[in-house]
Amino acid sequence: MQDQLVKYLAFDGQVRLVLVQATNTVQEACRRHDTWHTASAAFGRTMIGSLLLASNLKGEDRIITEIQGTGPIGRIVVDVNSHNQVRGYVNQPHVALELNEQHKLDVSGAVGLPGTLTVRRYIEHMEPFVGQVALVSGEIGDDFTYYMTASEQTPSSFGLSVLVNPDESIQSAGGFMIQMMPGATEETIQALEANLSQLDSLATYFNESESLVSLVEALVGQGNYKELEAADVSFHCPCSKAYYQDKLAVLDEMTLREMIEEDHGAEVTCHFCNEQYQYSEEDLREVLHANQAK
Repeated sequence: MQDQLVKYLAFDGQVRLVLVQATNTVQEACRRHDTWHTASAAFGRTMIGSLLLASNLKGEDRIITEIQGTGPIGRIVVDVNSHNQVRGYVNQPHVALELNEQHKLDVSGAVGLPGTLTVRRYIEHMEPFVGQVALVSGEIGDDFTYYMTASEQTPSSFGLSVLVNPDESIQSAGGFMIQMMPGATEETIQALEANLSQLDSLATYFNESESLVSLVEALVGQGNYKELEAADVSFHCPCSKAYYQDKLAVLDEMTLREMIEEDHGAEVTCHFCNEQYQYSEEDLREVLHANQAK
């Protein structure tokens, strides 16, 4: 099933709701970076939260989110564009902690407090916007919720879920973002809070046999919503051999000659997708000659 992001209005326009099914996307990212289960959950939740944050982007807009705690996973970085294409990385992918007291993956322990969530919004024809908040739990969903209220003054609620199989593959991944629109009544807020308190385990809604409609109805009630838009979600990195060959051009002549004469080539690995690019002596000579011709 193709991963999707779907937008809704509910309660007669008082509530904006965005859902994302991202199992394949998270699986591809975790496969590329060889993440272990606790790292997979933290990385996947950050990807899902970032996709939800980016759901109002247009054109060439993009956001980069960064979670930096004091736990063993180090830094998590995720980059999303307006086409719901996402990529990212974790500093330490091989993190596999014991289950926490609730018998769930110990994402908070992997992230570690204190820490920060930083969001950089790059909007066309505008200065970049940077918002940062302290992590409140390290569970990722709580931290995105706090960020939207504290930094962007938009009362919101995030639910993020990543379920990892014993073989380290991703069984399911997805999440939701609820935002209160101006003029939302206290009655609507109370109804949403009641629905959230009765919500089943979020992971059950992102199995292949389930549709996102079942989660929408659990959150806002049957017939109480209108679908606005649905779009595909995917892992995508625009890197290429040519892109990194251009980056090699910033190296000085001595370094390039050492690569040619001593290393007999070079290897570059993209942080975001872990793709490896090999450069032969001839490739490096092309870079060297191009620099000399400038």
